[in-house]
Amino acid sequence: MSRRSGILEFAVLGLLREAPMHGYELRKRLNTSLGVFRAFSYGTLYPCLKTLVANGWLIEEPGHAPEDALAASLAGRRAKIVYRLTAEGKEHFEELLSHTGPDTWEDEHFAARFAFFGQTEREVRMRVLEGRRSRLEERLEKMRASLARTRERLDDYTLELQRHGMESVEREVRWLNELIESERAGRDQRQPSPGNTAQQDNTSGATDGLPRRPGNRGETSPGDSGPPDPSDDTAK
Repeated sequence: MSRRSGILEFAVLGLLREAPMHGYELRKRLNTSLGVFRAFSYGTLYPCLKTLVANGWLIEEPGHAPEDALAASLAGRRAKIVYRLTAEGKEHFEELLSHTGPDTWEDEHFAARFAFFGQTEREVRMRVLEGRRSRLEERLEKMRASLARTRERLDDYTLELQRHGMESVEREVRWLNELIESERAGRDQRQPSPGNTAQQDNTSGATDGLPRRPGNRGETSPGDSGPPDPSDDTAK
């Protein structure tokens, strides 16, 4: 399985954990909620769905009442199929959510993981955020070293492009620093008091750890808009 296929399967399972959907709804959510999938087609989605069904992680259900399905058939139209997450699929998705390996720090995978932070345990969120920050700091050091070596050989426009790329990475590092500090603060505030350990919540929503911004009163989760797209400077 390719890395991108794995990310798509993860995202589909995550969205279907929220509610059953048919293919059109899934594609729309993947495009609007997870920017990393804004340039993919049904030719990519449906093979993924078939694989998930074959693995027992999804089931297909008719999307119409029987009479509507018959009418669609007579009209030459395909009846919509709704995809529903199975118990095995939910268990598999939860296993994927707990994964914090180096692949979760890469650009596309991190964006997908961040979109489902509201369903992720706090300690896992922290490891993913800190890993992502470490990866970007390494990237930034390499960019600075490369710029120092080649500065004299670059024309003004290429030099400006290099600076622009560095500034984009620097902005995301600052953003990650804010998230990490907010996660730590939220975790500290939720430490159980003696004799009240039953109140501890290890899977609190991501709004508990998000930096407060103007107009953000905790009504939405980070999955509603996703993290900055590393390829899109305006998203950072």
